[in-house]
Amino acid sequence: MSVPSVFAAPASAHATVQQAAGVLTMSAGRLGAVVAALLAVVGVVAAGRALSRSRGRTGGGAGRSGAVLALVSGPAGMALGGLVVATASGGLGTGNGLGGGVVALLVGLVATVLGGLALTRSRRTG
Repeated sequence: MSVPSVFAAPASAHATVQQAAGVLTMSAGRLGAVVAALLAVVGVVAAGRALSRSRGRTGGGAGRSGAVLALVSGPAGMALGGLVVATASGGLGTGNGLGGGVVALLVGLVATVLGGLALTRSRRTG
């Protein structure tokens, strides 16, 4: 085995390693994960306000429209988060938005469940 062939193997293996994005770099995956998480958080907030309205608390709750907003933005955040997770080419910490996509999936699920609960309570209370 010659010396150049020994050094050629690590160089070819290094070419397949994916480099992580910079800390402040806003990649497409990170941007998609942020948008998905914001959509999901809007759904959770709207569902929380709708639930507080359906329980009869005083204040400016959203009622039925907040429940519908939660049922629209929660699944939208889940869909976008799922798209980010499905297209992320690296693992956690590579800057592809995988962590944010998973968070958006979970928060969107919470928004959907709370929105459904608020909608059923708003139907019962009138």
